[in-house]
Amino acid sequence: MNGFSFQSVKTTLVQSGAVLQLSNLLSERGLSRPLFVTDAVLIELGVVTPAINHLRDACESISVFDGIEPDPSERVVGDCLKAFSAGTCDSVIAVGGGSSMDVAKVVSVLAGGNQSLPDIYGVGMVSGPRLPLFLVPTTAGTGSEVTPVAIITTGETTKAGVSSPVLLPDVAILDASLTMGLPRGITAMTGIDAMVHAIEAYTSKIKKNPISDMLALRALKLLSENIRTVLHSPQDEAAREAMLLGSMFAGQAFANAPVGAVHALAYPVGGHYHIPHGLSNSLMLPPVLKFNAEACPDLYTELATVLPGAEPSPAGLIAWFQRLIDESGLPATLAQADIPESDLPMLASDAMFQQRLLVNNPREVNEVIALQLYREAWSGWA
Repeated sequence: MNGFSFQSVKTTLVQSGAVLQLSNLLSERGLSRPLFVTDAVLIELGVVTPAINHLRDACESISVFDGIEPDPSERVVGDCLKAFSAGTCDSVIAVGGGSSMDVAKVVSVLAGGNQSLPDIYGVGMVSGPRLPLFLVPTTAGTGSEVTPVAIITTGETTKAGVSSPVLLPDVAILDASLTMGLPRGITAMTGIDAMVHAIEAYTSKIKKNPISDMLALRALKLLSENIRTVLHSPQDEAAREAMLLGSMFAGQAFANAPVGAVHALAYPVGGHYHIPHGLSNSLMLPPVLKFNAEACPDLYTELATVLPGAEPSPAGLIAWFQRLIDESGLPATLAQADIPESDLPMLASDAMFQQRLLVNNPREVNEVIALQLYREAWSGWA
């Protein structure tokens, strides 16, 4: 066996209503002035109101930043950092989706050290400490609460990543009660996103390892056994918790065995058309599965064995996801997502900038192949 390393968050708390334990977690660490990072929609829906009110009662002060946007920009990071300074905060809490957690990660580093945002882009570029960080997902998809990565939008269609173990939080909290009101579309997108993480971690070419394999298989089993339940019975709390666990396991897996071509091809789609990340992954998953199947048939068969009702074969894996996407009500093709066919060469060219991901894919993807995959995703791949 080749040597490998594995890193993850030190403490995880899984319990319905656990978000109300944040004040205790702060107090145990001598903290009393948190910055609470979330988005305005969660405020409006009342999802995070109990947590904010509880912290207001228990803490010396609380500053709330609700300016998080999808695909958060450098401006959003700057605004959040200003809110931290204005509140003389001593810690950072994020309760929200991947965007909220990514911004919180970056702010905890920038507020705790002497680096600027451009200084920390890339792998291993964070040189200083971060401030205490607590992450609480409200969707079962990104796994950002247990990954050492944050993605920030740097231009109209460009993004940059910060990757460092320093970004792993002090505590990750999985509270299923926060996910109960998720709309069907978001539930489907984020659930498929998490399953893509599991699949790509399990087939990652360079850093695949026994721990990430174990987590990826368990993640895919939990997610696949529960996604239809949460789509049809959104108030099923046990299924919601299973989805959160699956998403976290998948996050731990791909944080150590990185993702490949599905993500590499999805990023330009999301960047140019502001399509949610989970939907971009869903659109690119079927053609990439079909393309990769000949390079890792045994691995795809192993993955198919944990999918309920799937034939244990690469074809069974592909067919299972085709059915799920059809049943979810999500757009099934790039054409259905209103992406012009004339833009496909541009997308293929842009995908080549994702070499850090493409190197992990089981088969080599060049620009010609990328264009072929985009064409299949545009017209339908059956």
